[in-house]
Amino acid sequence: MTTEQDTQKMPDKGQRTTPSAREKDDAANLEEQLEEGLEDTFPASDPVATTVTSIPAGTPPPPRR
Repeated sequence: MTTEQDTQKMPDKGQRTTPSAREKDDAANLEEQLEEGLEDTFPASDPVATTVTSIPAGTPPPPRR
């Protein structure tokens, strides 16, 4: 039985193994978000959360009829 892991190859010599510019930008963005989170929560006993909620905290409830 062949799995996806079995069919993946290691890069050949001469193939690019360094991260692309986009991957570097993504990593830099994540690092910046982590640093901002650390600054906003330090000192604290809880770990830093790097997730973003989809609902802003200040959203008013819908009007009642």
